[in-house]
Amino acid sequence: MKAKRSLSILLLIVTVIFLQPEKSPAQESLPAYLGDRGTGMPTSQFGTYVRKGEILIYPFHEYYYDHNVEYEPYDFGHGSTREYRGRYEANEGLIFIGYGVSDRLALEFEAGIIGAEFNKSEKDFSTVPQEIEKFGLSDVEGQIRWRWNFENARTPEFFNYFEYVLPTGEKNSLIGTSAWEFKLGTGMVKGFGWGTMTFRVAVDYDTGEKVAGVGEYAIEYLKRVSNRFRFFAMMEGSDDEIALVPEIQWFLNRSIYFKAGSGFGVTSKATDVAPEVGFMFILN
Repeated sequence: MKAKRSLSILLLIVTVIFLQPEKSPAQESLPAYLGDRGTGMPTSQFGTYVRKGEILIYPFHEYYYDHNVEYEPYDFGHGSTREYRGRYEANEGLIFIGYGVSDRLALEFEAGIIGAEFNKSEKDFSTVPQEIEKFGLSDVEGQIRWRWNFENARTPEFFNYFEYVLPTGEKNSLIGTSAWEFKLGTGMVKGFGWGTMTFRVAVDYDTGEKVAGVGEYAIEYLKRVSNRFRFFAMMEGSDDEIALVPEIQWFLNRSIYFKAGSGFGVTSKATDVAPEVGFMFILN
């Protein structure tokens, strides 16, 4: 009896997820240049947009592997500023929350727990331990995002964002951030018949090192290939660390979609591989 009841509940859940209408009337009436992304404003999550009154909740997992991560013993509090290449591996569980305050203003919050392992270079004879393992709180950050105008057939949409990272980690630690970090970015979005392009760039300021400079820059592409699937691709960099990031988004219904992608290092200083998977929940 319990088995039959469990099966009935499972079938009901599957029915609710997969048999909801795939496209709302509002989506049907969208102009072609909004066909890939809808009317929402861009968020910091790849290929993800939020509309007024929506709450986005995105629990996700990310893995990192780099066989030749660049470091200095000084990074771990051991004096030398000579550069070496070590090995880095980590697993991180994160939660992202976004809220569309209005058609022009959005707020974001993100935090995570990470377990990381570092092995120093065989050429490094400093007092840095041969292996370092850490587990705990990773970056805790938020963003304020502002849309300046609404895209139309001729004019792209322009936006700005301000990001802050809280000092939650110890100085010279493998994980977390030990000082306030700030980022101010700008970007533009334009939709075409063949896809939607986004261009963005930011400047960073680290209060610990008291250093400011050009931060992340990216070129993004998004294409809705069907009512169920969207394809995303991006080239993103910071200084001489550049990565290619493809992603597939599978819409189970209008309120839930599955995101699966990975970063692949294009330059030697970028992380070798960084796959990410999670479910995006949209609450109205």
